[in-house]
Amino acid sequence: MSTYIILSKLSPDAFSEAADFKGMAKKVADEIKKQCPEVKWKESYAITGQFDVIDIVEASHIKEVEKAAMIIRAYGKATTETLFATPWKEFLGIL
Repeated sequence: MSTYIILSKLSPDAFSEAADFKGMAKKVADEIKKQCPEVKWKESYAITGQFDVIDIVEASHIKEVEKAAMIIRAYGKATTETLFATPWKEFLGIL
């Protein structure tokens, strides 16, 4: 399994009230669980800066993560950027 980072930026019109956002977040999570069972969610964080959310996931193939990112875009009304992540110790080992 490889680790991937999905960075998401919510659209300004993604929701109008906090309760709407909670429902949208649940819909996104439910769709990803249903359509991408091979993607394992490790952590999610609300962040400040250029992006609003960072998700850390594991999958055996990038195509699985791409599908999850598309679901975030479609149901979450967001833009995404997906990054491949190498554990630091592993990275140091290949130097």
